Amino acid sequence: MRTARTWAVALTGVDGHLVEIEADVSNQTPGFKIVGLPDKALGEAAQRVHNAVTNAALELTRRRLTVNLSPASLPKHGSGFDLGIAISAVATGGVLDAASIARTVHIGELGLDGRVRPVPGVLPAVFAASRAGFERVIVPHANEAEARLVPGMQVRAATTLAEVAMWHGADVPVADVEPVVAEAPVAAAPEMLDLADVVGQEEAVEALIAAAAGGHHMLMSGPPGAGKTMLARRLPGILPALTEDEALEVAAVRSLSGATVNVLDDLPPLEAPHHSASVAALVGGGSRVVRPGAIVRAHRGILFLDEAAEFSRVALDALRQPLESGSIEIDRAGFRARFPARFQLVLATNPCPCGNYGVRGAECICPPIAIRRYSARLSGPLRDRIDIDLQVARVAASRATSTERAAMTSADAAAQVAAARERARKRWAGTPWTLNAEVAGAWLRQGDRRLPRDVRAPLDRALERGQLTLRGYDRVLRLTCIALGHT
Repeated sequence: MRTARTWAVALTGVDGHLVEIEADVSNQTPGFKIVGLPDKALGEAAQRVHNAVTNAALELTRRRLTVNLSPASLPKHGSGFDLGIAISAVATGGVLDAASIARTVHIGELGLDGRVRPVPGVLPAVFAASRAGFERVIVPHANEAEARLVPGMQVRAATTLAEVAMWHGADVPVADVEPVVAEAPVAAAPEMLDLADVVGQEEAVEALIAAAAGGHHMLMSGPPGAGKTMLARRLPGILPALTEDEALEVAAVRSLSGATVNVLDDLPPLEAPHHSASVAALVGGGSRVVRPGAIVRAHRGILFLDEAAEFSRVALDALRQPLESGSIEIDRAGFRARFPARFQLVLATNPCPCGNYGVRGAECICPPIAIRRYSARLSGPLRDRIDIDLQVARVAASRATSTERAAMTSADAAAQVAAARERARKRWAGTPWTLNAEVAGAWLRQGDRRLPRDVRAPLDRALERGQLTLRGYDRVLRLTCIALGHT
């Protein structure tokens, strides 16, 4: 056999592309060449494969071996192609079943001793293989649980290259070695955050429930110690549990980020980056391998920016396009990576740098110019995408020291949110939307269910006077659905 073929997966963002790995033997000068736009890590696979094959008691040809990764125009990154390259290279010697390797997708990195090492992004890669019609995939032992999250796929977990070769018909001894395990995540005790801990902020709690019910973005402004962070961190606990498809999307993003994924978590994620985060840290980036940023890791959950006015204005303005489209595309030389980014944005900020502006009994030491500059960190276009703007005041001492528990618990709030979303689902039946925050403004202004003229009159006047933009006008209409009990 001169040519052998198998398959692997190249990832650009969350999108997987099937790559055909062709190995061919020729009578040219002996060598091992990989072509098809490999990056540096993939270009070094030749040496890893050579040593792994030798230590697995297999043989490579001593003639010219060329491995082509097709389509050649698609950039390939990382070491996840090692296993497929090794299998196709060994198969040119006729010791493997050609039909077996041609219908199998191979994912994994090889160590010099022939063991198969885990790689990130296995879940979206196996998804791509399933969508392409493949039924069998071989992955590293450490990625087995992650790969088995994809329904309908026959998953084989490999410990060594020799084991994989044996599955494809090679007569080779398989040594009993310890598999390479993934780094175990630090098991942190789950925080039991309940709205019952929030005292004296009934208005803020109601706003939080409204935001959860309609999927609205929210800005909380108030002095330090008013409870803004406390409220925001309790938002995921009142959101509906993720569906299976949504949980798979979240797990795929975690896999791309390099996290260990063993089970599906139905709790919406919460990302809270520090205010020193760069644009790349927020939206994602990288020169050769693009990694998801905070907005992608917050997909189907909450992105909480505490001390929002302390973030770089450039970083904050980078959120504007993802807030509209629900995704982010990162362009690099030769390729484009797309990530999902449908998150709910929650901002918390102080009224001024010292935090005391407008606070009763406190003295603000900030000059007026500093207050204006601080407020201007949140640009007008970004504020225009925030549905709920809430002023949060400090709790009175009598309420703070009281032993009385808040009337609203997270369980009660979650029930209200679930009921409101069910009403919204029925209300928007037959349309592409399920949440109030998703409804197109033109449909609200011009559709059959637009508000009566007398109800819209104050909004129309504000729009004519320039007090509202058209996006702000639509935002008020979406919130009016809640006020009128139409959620």
